[in-house]
Amino acid sequence: MTNRTLRGVVAAVATIIAPDGAPDHARSLKLARFLLDHGCDGLNVLGTTGEATSFSREERIGLMSAYRDNGLPMQRLMVGTGAAALSDAIALTRHAAELGFAGALLLPPFYYKGVPDDGLVAYIDAIVSATADRPIPLYLYHFPAQSGLPWHVALIRRLLDAHRDRIVGLKDSSGDMAYAREVAKVSDGFDVFPSTEAALLEARSGVFAGCISATANCNADLCQRAWSSGDAEASERAVAIRNLFNGRPLVSGIKALLAHIHDDPAMATMKPPLAEPSAADRTAIIGGYDAVRARKVA
Repeated sequence: MTNRTLRGVVAAVATIIAPDGAPDHARSLKLARFLLDHGCDGLNVLGTTGEATSFSREERIGLMSAYRDNGLPMQRLMVGTGAAALSDAIALTRHAAELGFAGALLLPPFYYKGVPDDGLVAYIDAIVSATADRPIPLYLYHFPAQSGLPWHVALIRRLLDAHRDRIVGLKDSSGDMAYAREVAKVSDGFDVFPSTEAALLEARSGVFAGCISATANCNADLCQRAWSSGDAEASERAVAIRNLFNGRPLVSGIKALLAHIHDDPAMATMKPPLAEPSAADRTAIIGGYDAVRARKVA
């Protein structure tokens, strides 16, 4: 199996949208390169922040291919391949393996709620079997607020018993740090990534493999200082930027802030059904960000 190379500060990178609603490959690749050059150890492409579930399978495959074809370091990229339709999840995961992505991040099939564990096990079994010839590492994506289906601890243990050589970690976007710590103890070498940079100082002890954060699109340099050297002041500033999004729409807020940081209004475009933030939210986010960045360090 491919060696695991994902550690540290991983941005759940935004996907830039072209005027026709398709992924803007050029702008998305430019952002990816910028983040890898300015603090990110890796990227999670086509996740929630990347609006993956709003794109067709063909659009997702096209953008995945663009990352490889344009020379991005695939050993530093994880890609979301979960889908409501099993055939889509298999096709996306197989393509990720063929392109050389370092890992595939799997949402559960999210339309039907309250499905039994046996159904979720069958979903994973089928993906594992279909990618056996190119055994890409698989990461579970725990985001019950969006998917309606949790990867609960007993289910994770069951999946690891069956596929310990393939299922290597989990991204936890629940915000429940007690859950994240419990899952991190399920098995030696099971890599858990909380979705907040607030966990980076704790992660340095080896509890977590790092973080996969949406706001690392905007504060990766500060996150890297916290991760690599335990810089408490950088951690505080990174978390202050993250907290600007509390009570505000996260994905559209991130993209509005990216448009400000990179002086490119096109970066704020959203794919329906998501919409741009209100003027008040946009002003508060950008003003708060600029204030944090202008803060003098003692």
